[in-house]
Amino acid sequence: MDLMEAMKVRHSVRQYKSKALEEETIAVLQKQVDACNRESGLHIQLVTNEPKAFDGTMAHYGKFSGVTNYFALIGKKGPELEEKCGYYGERLVLTAQQMGLNTCWVALTYSKIKSAFKVDSGEKLCVVIALGYGETQGVPHKSKPYHAVAKTDGSNPDWFQKGVDAALLAPTAMNQQKFLLTLTGDRVFAKAGTGFYTKLDLGIVKYHFELGAGKENFQWE
Repeated sequence: MDLMEAMKVRHSVRQYKSKALEEETIAVLQKQVDACNRESGLHIQLVTNEPKAFDGTMAHYGKFSGVTNYFALIGKKGPELEEKCGYYGERLVLTAQQMGLNTCWVALTYSKIKSAFKVDSGEKLCVVIALGYGETQGVPHKSKPYHAVAKTDGSNPDWFQKGVDAALLAPTAMNQQKFLLTLTGDRVFAKAGTGFYTKLDLGIVKYHFELGAGKENFQWE
């Protein structure tokens, strides 16, 4: 499937089958991780066959089960870290979906297993993404109406509508969709709302918007 199809069928999954990732699958995912790190300067790491992070009380409270693989999104501390992790993390999420895998963004309900990944000096673990073969394919989330997240200067080109529709498919913390996309000419301004992880959400939203709108049609403000 292409990325637009992956975006439409991808839903958060918390319960996974006890099926290991194949070596070929790991190799493809690692190649994408390496590409994301080169482009972003992040220190994202793919962790496989590691059951401890999702075996604690918090994970069980979050209704996770069978998680033994995940992406650890790590990068230099700074004001841009969360948005950057959201953008490149969602790129990995949709790559995984294309490969028949399921995922779930996880901010709090996991344990930090220090031996599973490396956090260098000046870096921070921002968030993790559970990964594997889901027991189900998840269910769609409810979305706000188009005009609740989009403003225009009077024009409403087709590419902008498609971008907003794609942004409304983006996973956000607690499904709150706290973002606003404003169009002026061919420039789009993306603003995060207030609350936990809204900057992370904005990165995810911007990646979705780019896929839907086409990067050739606009510039970020």
